[in-house]
Amino acid sequence: MRSLHDVPAPAKLNLFLHITGRRADSYHLLQSVFMLLDWHDTLHLDRRGDGQVSREDLSGMALPADDLIVRAARALQRATGCTQGVHIGVEKRIPAQAGMGGGSSDAASTLIALNRLWQLNLPRQALQHIALDLGADVPFFLCGSCAWVEGIGEQITPLAHADAPPPQRFVVVKPEAGLETMAIFRDPALKRDHAHATIADFAADHYGFGRNDLQPVAERLQPEVKKAIDWLESFKLHARMTGSGSAVFAPLTQTIDLQSAPSAWNVKVCSNLQTHPLKDWLADENF
Repeated sequence: MRSLHDVPAPAKLNLFLHITGRRADSYHLLQSVFMLLDWHDTLHLDRRGDGQVSREDLSGMALPADDLIVRAARALQRATGCTQGVHIGVEKRIPAQAGMGGGSSDAASTLIALNRLWQLNLPRQALQHIALDLGADVPFFLCGSCAWVEGIGEQITPLAHADAPPPQRFVVVKPEAGLETMAIFRDPALKRDHAHATIADFAADHYGFGRNDLQPVAERLQPEVKKAIDWLESFKLHARMTGSGSAVFAPLTQTIDLQSAPSAWNVKVCSNLQTHPLKDWLADENF
């Protein structure tokens, strides 16, 4: 049985997240920069000859029966008519409800790895088309690098070297409590009219530009978000929330006492990634 072991699925941070409007179908329009992080889940794939898709938790976390990993594998089967199957072992490390894209990244790495394991040779564009139906964040993880993201998340512009954020270490804090994305976006107090920005605006101050427009609502819905931000700022770090979950982060500009954080928090020092670890499998034509 052919296998692909130790397939990484990296997390992301939103360096800023502006809500610029709302469509008639209630989807929110945004501007953001998504940046890859060296905090990752790991997938282990074994080809099955019976066409079945199965998934096994290897990390002690309870996973839903039909999560994004399973949906991604089945979507790839449907799109290609592939009759091969797969068994996927999942080591979850990226926390859930954190705003770090763990489930979306798992789905993207599943598409990338199965395209190779099943020898389908689909180009990146075809994989991104499949990814659109899986979730707004999934296509980003197929672009291979840090990106400027607009629309409802489907307009993705990889950042050129001069515009991309430089190497940096971060402190990332995930409080014990999570956040439901829909609760934030449905809140009437959410600011939805942020002025449009440009890539040049962001590139002038990579780690200081903008804000997360979801943060004020999130702090009210989940006070642990504010507590985590206050803890980071007590070390004079510039902290903000990432995405629509409860995780917060700050560029690490000095030594801090990580042990002073509440024991229930998940605190990790990470570095940004300039490219996706599977970028060599992400050719613009064929893999």
